[in-house]
Amino acid sequence: MQQADKADRVTFTHMEPWPGRAIAAIGTFMEGDVPRRAGIFVGPQYGTVSRADLMAAGREAHEARLDALVACGFNFEAHVGEAKALGALPILKAKMNHELHMGRALKNTGTGNLFVMFGEPDITWERDAAGQIVVRLLGVDVFDPKTGRVRSMGTQEIAAWFIDTNYNEESFFVRQAYFVGANDPYAALKRALKADVDAGAWAALHRDVSRPFPAPASRRFAVKVINHFGDEVMKVFGTS
Repeated sequence: MQQADKADRVTFTHMEPWPGRAIAAIGTFMEGDVPRRAGIFVGPQYGTVSRADLMAAGREAHEARLDALVACGFNFEAHVGEAKALGALPILKAKMNHELHMGRALKNTGTGNLFVMFGEPDITWERDAAGQIVVRLLGVDVFDPKTGRVRSMGTQEIAAWFIDTNYNEESFFVRQAYFVGANDPYAALKRALKADVDAGAWAALHRDVSRPFPAPASRRFAVKVINHFGDEVMKVFGTS
């Protein structure tokens, strides 16, 4: 199971089927010299993993006295990102590569990132002197099951982030878009477009602090973060 850093990988030393309603298998990984057990929940092949799915799998993992729950899915509902743990049981979300739909036609090279774990975005927000909301992206927090600790990483692990300044809890509309990340995103964008990009326009987009926006009528705004693997996570904030 790949984490945000390409060199950081969780390796399961043993995997066995589990006759549960939600949990399909139990995997063993090492935390130092101590073996830990994680319940493996696998979402639908062509659907999304819901918060209710996670809670059902979490209760089952808790009853089985497991150390963690790994929820694998091709897609996750927006509010799944709010489910980080069930009591003392950490819940890890692992995005499954869509190439797995190829089944046995997928060549096993042993090097592909078929299960990528992405953490929660580290975001703060405040009101400016005019009473408008300003959002700041600090990075992303990733739970490391090998150490049992949460590691904070900067914006270099994030490719893009978007804000729905008036989230209605049904659909996410991109009303503000920004691009950050390591290396030189500006040069990469020029290569992708095969054209020059206005430097002033790019400066308005290449930032980790949003433009001010008025308090939403829905009393909620949402932030969606995408990492360099193409995995995304969304976080909803209330303003009242």
